[in-house]
Amino acid sequence: MSHCLRKLGVKSHCPHEVGGNVTLLGTDLGETLGMQPDEVPMIAAGNLPEDVVLLDVRGPEEWAAGHAPGALHVPADQLADRLAEVPSDREVVVVCHGGGRSTRSTALLNEHGYAGRKLIGGMPAWAAAGRLLVSENGQPPDVD
Repeated sequence: MSHCLRKLGVKSHCPHEVGGNVTLLGTDLGETLGMQPDEVPMIAAGNLPEDVVLLDVRGPEEWAAGHAPGALHVPADQLADRLAEVPSDREVVVVCHGGGRSTRSTALLNEHGYAGRKLIGGMPAWAAAGRLLVSENGQPPDVD
């Protein structure tokens, strides 16, 4: 099972594959969050407004290896319990590695009244757009 599937507990299709619903821990993602994965608002790394909150929902090891400076880190599996840490007065752009966790997290935010969009292409797209990266592990930033 791939890294993205293990992280999400997905039993059928990877969340960023085209077509069909995603099964997350035995439950259809669309039924759980009230929207289909292809209905989650998205934005490209090159189009980010200056005043957005970048919410990184990757795991601690991924965060330590490389992240955007100034990003807020709340792993996807903790987001429901830590929503109060996410500013509600600005747009929130959610990023992970491949799109699955950010899709689920953006849907959760929007269900709770936030203005959220997921970053298309995740952290690899962020890096490819020439955006800054930092690491917490003493090594050069790595988001691949």
